Amino acid sequence: MKKTYTGSCHCSAVSFETDIDLSTGTNKCNCSICTKTRNWNAIIKPDEFRLLAGESELNDYQFGPKIGHHLFCRHCGVRSFARGYVEEIGGYYVAVQLASLDNVEPQELISAPIRYADGCNNDWENSPKEIRHL
Repeated sequence: MKKTYTGSCHCSAVSFETDIDLSTGTNKCNCSICTKTRNWNAIIKPDEFRLLAGESELNDYQFGPKIGHHLFCRHCGVRSFARGYVEEIGGYYVAVQLASLDNVEPQELISAPIRYADGCNNDWENSPKEIRHL
């Protein structure tokens, strides 16, 4: 069941509201950026995400094929969400960092299924052999 969550960066310059059904699954990956940032996200459609404040406070980092916009607050450095387009996952998306949700209960996160992707080997449909460090 979808629930409306609020979220923000550490300094609250960036804030948002989003509709997420955590029971449909969350994501972790072992690619270079996900490993270094300890990424744990929920991928949603853009119409399920509303940026309330801070568009002008966001910096954008892109790498590789530059299909994703890894956004972060220019003041505190926290990555609250990313935006992009990947045909294989349904086109335009927003990837909400679960750690940036302000009103999520620990039990909701504990209960959320996690999908692991082997981005390190560009084998996105399969889980890596080792996931304990993700």
